[in-house]
Amino acid sequence: MSVPSAQTGRVAALRARYEPQLASLRESDTAKAAGLAGAMIANNVIALGSTVVFARLLSDYGSLAALISYFLILSVVGQALQVATAREGVLGHLGVGEGLLATMRNWMRTLALFTLALTVISILLRQPIADAVGVKHDAWAAAIGLPAGCLWLALSILRGALQGVGDYKSVGYSLIGEQAMRLITGAALAAIGLGVTGAYLGTPLSFIAMGVYCTVQLRRYASAHPPAVATERHTVDLWTHVRMAWAPIAGLIVIAVLQNIDIIAAKHRFTGTKDLASSYAATAVAAKVLIWVAIGAGFYLVPEVSRRKAAGEDTRPVLAKALLIILVCAVPVLLIFVFGHTPLLRIAFGRNRLLASSSLPILGVAFTVLAATYLAIQYMLALKRTWFLVLLAAVAVSEPVLLLQASRNPTGFAAVVLGVQAVGAVVAFALALHRDGARPTPAVNPEPA
Repeated sequence: MSVPSAQTGRVAALRARYEPQLASLRESDTAKAAGLAGAMIANNVIALGSTVVFARLLSDYGSLAALISYFLILSVVGQALQVATAREGVLGHLGVGEGLLATMRNWMRTLALFTLALTVISILLRQPIADAVGVKHDAWAAAIGLPAGCLWLALSILRGALQGVGDYKSVGYSLIGEQAMRLITGAALAAIGLGVTGAYLGTPLSFIAMGVYCTVQLRRYASAHPPAVATERHTVDLWTHVRMAWAPIAGLIVIAVLQNIDIIAAKHRFTGTKDLASSYAATAVAAKVLIWVAIGAGFYLVPEVSRRKAAGEDTRPVLAKALLIILVCAVPVLLIFVFGHTPLLRIAFGRNRLLASSSLPILGVAFTVLAATYLAIQYMLALKRTWFLVLLAAVAVSEPVLLLQASRNPTGFAAVVLGVQAVGAVVAFALALHRDGARPTPAVNPEPA
């Protein structure tokens, strides 16, 4: 009895000694960033689980993958505006307390009308959209894309507002809740007979639920943190806010096309062979794992490049460190892709998704290259350069053109994907390491990105 008692006493003494430091760590920016990163990891793990579930639940997983790829291209506006909203919120440009809530209410009303209009348009044009995406038998599912993009935009803005007031915990919970609800509702709707449309419908339903959650958290924050003094209500126009973020929006659109257009093109190129299109989609999803590593590395790269540029320091070492992260992660991943592609895909997606397994090593290299391109684009955006977007946009536009003429063999098709990604990387790094952008600049007060 005395031993446990003594141990308890020692634990209590240690807790008393280090509790101030632990409390400080819990409140530190590092802990907040780590918590948000952890939520992103959980989000991606659940998303991977969703991919596995839907690939086994649906006979035509390729159609769902094409619809998700279509949505991911639309979603980049929300990603860029989340960052912009967080930045403007930190600076107080969107209002404080009730002023911030007033701004959000105005923006949500505008977005509600915009969503309604695009929903009508999307319903009317559902068949042409379905034909373009390669899901001609799922026209109603295709009609969900534009409204889902609008709902994602609203959710992203609300998350940005929460980031702006420092409520990272709520942002993290919303990330996890979004994917969990998408999995639960999508799987349930697909299982009761709605198929691809039901699985896809889980996506906008999760956005609505998390949008309500974020709104409640913003109201709680505003009521608990009233401004110390009366402040003017800010009437920031939503479309002005969008225009200010045009460069990151354009950069992310280029990346989104390069990342997702292959699955849409595969639905067209492998027409008549549903199993092959579904197998390619599952293989491509597995191959894109390193893109998420690049996104995480970008969280470090962008602010650090901005800081060094403002201080007149050389920014190239930051890019080199971020690329090293990709390289270190790529080595084991690509080895698994080369030597274990068939068992990996069998375990993840089942025996019916192995027709394109031989293309996994090639696609793995292709999307590792794209991960590096993503970092080069973020690097140039942090340097406030934009003219590179024209050349990279040309590369992105060429990809679907080339893929629609590519081999109907998955390996040959993947080789074209790799070729396009290689060209994009060469262009991106030639521009990123251009002498004017790489050399240290005099210290300046940087403008908002």
